[in-house]
Amino acid sequence: MDIQSNLDNLIFANLLFVTIVCWASLVFPKFKFLSKLGFYGNCCASSCLFILLGSRWLISGYFPLSNLYESLMFLAWGITSLGVIIEDRSKVSIIGSISTPISLFVTGFASLSLPEAMQSPSSLVPALKSNWLMMHVTVMMLSYASLLIGSLLSIFFLVLVNNKKEKVSIQGSSYGSQSVSNSRFTENIAFYKTETTENYSNLLSADNVTVSNTISPRLTLLESIDNLSYRTISFGFPLLTVGIIAGAVWANEAWGSYWSWDPKETWALITWLVFASYLHARITKSWQGEKPALIASAGFVVVWICYLGVNFLGQGLHTYGQI
Repeated sequence: MDIQSNLDNLIFANLLFVTIVCWASLVFPKFKFLSKLGFYGNCCASSCLFILLGSRWLISGYFPLSNLYESLMFLAWGITSLGVIIEDRSKVSIIGSISTPISLFVTGFASLSLPEAMQSPSSLVPALKSNWLMMHVTVMMLSYASLLIGSLLSIFFLVLVNNKKEKVSIQGSSYGSQSVSNSRFTENIAFYKTETTENYSNLLSADNVTVSNTISPRLTLLESIDNLSYRTISFGFPLLTVGIIAGAVWANEAWGSYWSWDPKETWALITWLVFASYLHARITKSWQGEKPALIASAGFVVVWICYLGVNFLGQGLHTYGQI
C-alpha cells in the first residue's frame, strides 16, 4: 500500500502540474515550450499509471479491473494514453488541455474519495473468475476513454463556434471538402473563414498548418477538432460494441442469460444508441459541425451515467462496482 500511495500522489501531482501547464499554453501561446512540457508530462503520467496497474497485477495475481478503484485508474490511463497518441498524430496541442483535467478528476476521486477498503486488492468474486474479465472490461474501459475524448472535442468545438461573431452555413460530405458561405463571400475552404482560423491558429502545430492572410490554412482548427472528434468516436464505438457483445456472452456463462436489463447493461445500450445516432448522422445524413457535435456532447453525459452514475444509484448484478 505504501507503493500504491506514493504512486497515487505522484500521479495526481503530475496530472495537476500538466493541467496547469496545458492551460497556461492556451493563455500564453507564444511560449511554445509549454505545450511540449504538457505533452511529455502526460507521457510521464501515462507511464506511472501503467506501473501502478502492472504492480497491482503482479501483487494480486489477476488483471487489475476487479473493483471501482482499479477501473478508475485504468480509465485514467486510457484517457491519458489516447490523448498522447491523438496529440502526437494530429499535432493539435489542445488535446492535453481537454483530456488531462478529466484524468485528474478520475485519479483524484479514486485515490482521495474512495475508502482504503475499496482501494486494496481483494479476492475476486465468483462472477469475475473468468477469462472474460480482461476481454470485456478492458475493451469497455478503452471505449469509454475514447468516447469521452471524442465528446470533449465536440464540446470544445461548440464552444469555439458559439464564440464566433458571425455564424456560417456548412455544407458538404464527411469525406470531402466543405463549402462555406455567408453574406460576405463564398469560398471553398475547410470550415470557417480565415479570420477565425487566424485567431486560434496557435493551437495547431506549425508542422500541421500554415496560416495565410489571403487564403485559409490547409487544416483549420475547427475542421481539425471536428474531424478528430469524429475519428475518435469512430474508434471508440466499435470497442463499445465488442465490449457489450463480450459482456453478453460472459453474462450467459455466469448468470445463464445474455441480457438481464441490469442498470449497467441498460445504460450501456443507451450509450451505444447515442453514439450510433452520431455516426449515422455523420455518415448517412452527411451532417457536419454543430448538429452532430450536440449529439456527441449529450453522449459525454450518458457515458458518465453509464460508468459512475449507475454505481451510485443502480442496484443490479454488477454489485462489485457499486459504491
